[in-house]
Amino acid sequence: MAFFALWHLWHSLVVSTDPLPRSILYATSARIGGYGLDAVAYETLVGIRDRLGVALAYGNRAGDLRRSPIRSLAWHPVRLLSNLESRYYYDAKKKALDRVASRFLRTGRFDLFHGWSGEALHTLRAARRLGVPSVLEIPTWHRHKGNQVPLKTERELEMERAPIPQRWLYRLLVSRQQSLEEYDLADLILVLSERAAETFHAAGIADAKLFRMSRGVDTDRFRPGSPPPIFRAVFVGALIRRKGVHVLLEAWKRLRLADAELWLVGHVHPEIKPLLERLPSGVRVIGFTREVEKIYPQCSVHVFPSECEGSAKSTYEAAACGLAQVTTREAGDVVVNGLNGILVPPNNVDALAAAIETLYRDPVTREAMGRAGRERVVAEFTWDHFRRRVLDAYRTVMQRRAASSP
Repeated sequence: MAFFALWHLWHSLVVSTDPLPRSILYATSARIGGYGLDAVAYETLVGIRDRLGVALAYGNRAGDLRRSPIRSLAWHPVRLLSNLESRYYYDAKKKALDRVASRFLRTGRFDLFHGWSGEALHTLRAARRLGVPSVLEIPTWHRHKGNQVPLKTERELEMERAPIPQRWLYRLLVSRQQSLEEYDLADLILVLSERAAETFHAAGIADAKLFRMSRGVDTDRFRPGSPPPIFRAVFVGALIRRKGVHVLLEAWKRLRLADAELWLVGHVHPEIKPLLERLPSGVRVIGFTREVEKIYPQCSVHVFPSECEGSAKSTYEAAACGLAQVTTREAGDVVVNGLNGILVPPNNVDALAAAIETLYRDPVTREAMGRAGRERVVAEFTWDHFRRRVLDAYRTVMQRRAASSP
């Protein structure tokens, strides 16, 4: 009896001084393992597997997490809506996930909820009622993107007045008002960059509610190679206007660089196809590839003039491969101007062309920036760093909740 009394005393002391949650509910409309947000979900779960209560997702492709408490919604009835236009279907999946997650949270088994923006409203409401600390992850920027937006826009009012069949479809979408309520309900909001944080500040959200959550990269998979025989710039990402592909093509046409190539790597979206019909010599459209780690080492610089990103994974990958970069502040915080690349304003052809030409004509600076990029990633942006940041976010929200408890 004395032994068990001492054990319970020790256990209660450890639990009371341990700021980390003991049973986490994690929910994502992505799948576990793969690319993009699927990879982020996987790396998160690897880091919290010892404290994971349940993870909800639309599939699990990670063999090393098969025995973890992951509940797949791959056969949820919402999949019957897959023939709908993609925006309706994806948002319907998010809302279905939210309903399931809220039911799990109400069981009282969890002491922290970690969800994603646009798919966590009902669960965050439940967390607030139950006193469960909550963390909300933001993949891009605040829904208003730093702009002043009225309570309801004319487009939103039109959607409310639409005929019933269309109105029902609109209700499948995640509304702007739902996203704003999520921001208000969450105890801590994970933002990916300084620029992303500024969009929340512009909306009146205090900096204390934001937690900087830079992503990571596999520095063994992405490694430097030998310099190519000619100057070769590469763009890696979806080929869409938001990522500045049209600006890059215009800058490249103006430059007319000798012995130079531009590779475009990523899925080609319909909006950009007309610009790819009459390309200048030296421009090669590679398209999407799952072996992008073989592309970067064949190139001299990475060019990514996006106008809006959370934190572009290609900037992490290119830096890990030792490439100098030309990008924008809007693409994230991996590139420091003058250290491992050159930052230019988005949608500025002249500035982009000048930056590319600078690195074209100065191989010494180009190689020095590439080395600095690799060093910065190894020091700050591996997946191990990312997982430590996740736990730091949890500590922050748990300590604040404990401090505010009577």
